[in-house]
Amino acid sequence: MKILVTVKEVAEVEDEFEISGLDVDDRYLDYDLNEWDDYAVEEAVQISEENDDVEVVTVTIGPERSEETIRMALAKGADRALRVWDDDVEAAEFLDANTKAELLSAVVEAEEPDLVLTGVQSNDDSYGATGVALAERVDYEWAAVVNALDVEDDTAHVHRELEGGIEELTDVELPAVMTIQTGINEPRYASLRGIRQAQRKELDVQGLADLGFDADVLETPVERTSMYEPESESDATIWEGSAEETAGELATFLREQGVVEG
Repeated sequence: MKILVTVKEVAEVEDEFEISGLDVDDRYLDYDLNEWDDYAVEEAVQISEENDDVEVVTVTIGPERSEETIRMALAKGADRALRVWDDDVEAAEFLDANTKAELLSAVVEAEEPDLVLTGVQSNDDSYGATGVALAERVDYEWAAVVNALDVEDDTAHVHRELEGGIEELTDVELPAVMTIQTGINEPRYASLRGIRQAQRKELDVQGLADLGFDADVLETPVERTSMYEPESESDATIWEGSAEETAGELATFLREQGVVEG
């Protein structure tokens, strides 16, 4: 059995930042593995530990910088890692969910996994669309927002969240794509030994030509037109001074707002 896990390096913004053009200035960004993808990696590794002859492969679309992120997936138990990138991808102004799904579909066709796991969404873009779009392109069965998963032979027994707190129990025939929800498991920390082993593993880097595409695949009708920090919906009241000095002012304010009486 082969499990392919899509992972993404996401940008985390500092509390105080500046905008440069259509992006947050790089000086204020830190990068890490997407939270939802961390749960997807853990789910794949747990399946491999519970079953014989299971290979876990991770794939990401990202620059060389993202190799540290996908090596963390290797350190946690993934067997192999692929990175999709070349000069054309780097030059692209924007990669929307459909474009990413198209690129990933070529990886799926080459790897022929029995199960594809993706995070429900990413911390930065929060589209929540790539996994389902990928399933459509490769003609796999799919289930979204999966919070419990049990794989038995050619069937995945799935619990998934629906709107309004409703939970659906269903069976999905493999091959299939599952988008994994946070809380499905408890992601492990990478061991020191695992980190050392991951650093020695070679990463398979593939460009558009390797996947059978040319630069036209990157064309998209979606574009970013502006970037701004939204205005606060309400003003904040700040009291300066010691607790003794400000306690009375806070009490008066709460009474005026009807939060407390007397």
